Amino acid sequence: MIAIRHAAEDDLADILLIYNQAIEKTTAVFEYRPHTLDMRRDWFRAKHAAALPVLVALESDAVVGFASYGPFRAWPAYKYSVELSVYVDERARGRGIGTALVRAILDQARSQDLHVVMAGITSDNIVSLRLHEKQGFVEVAHIREVGYKFGRWLDLKLLQIVLDGPREPAES
Repeated sequence: MIAIRHAAEDDLADILLIYNQAIEKTTAVFEYRPHTLDMRRDWFRAKHAAALPVLVALESDAVVGFASYGPFRAWPAYKYSVELSVYVDERARGRGIGTALVRAILDQARSQDLHVVMAGITSDNIVSLRLHEKQGFVEVAHIREVGYKFGRWLDLKLLQIVLDGPREPAES
């Protein structure tokens, strides 16, 4: 059974392992070098300070995935839009963990009165594209050859889901 909860600093070593798997073995992260525990700690503390969620998926009390979101763009008028990230341990894929994390992070976005959640996914990541589409995301852009990793150019697809919030948008 999969349980989802807010991450704690004690989870950062497991989160780092999963994130570094994505860096080293996939095109899901447009990064070349593994991160350090200090980098993940800074990331986690910045998320916490900005009231942005970091969720972990647990299976038999072991962290097997995590999800978060952050600003989509830096300008104030984008404040109701975020971009999500979801990562699953390579040994735990195909068991519904990604789906559970996406559903949970969408619940967090709704609770924070957000309006749009974006997902940037490489065009060859069919599993992630299907996972997001099953949750209601639709493709809104296909950016060709925007990244380079593992000796090849990568296309990026942007998907979005529009939520009901906010109830009363403000421009301040």
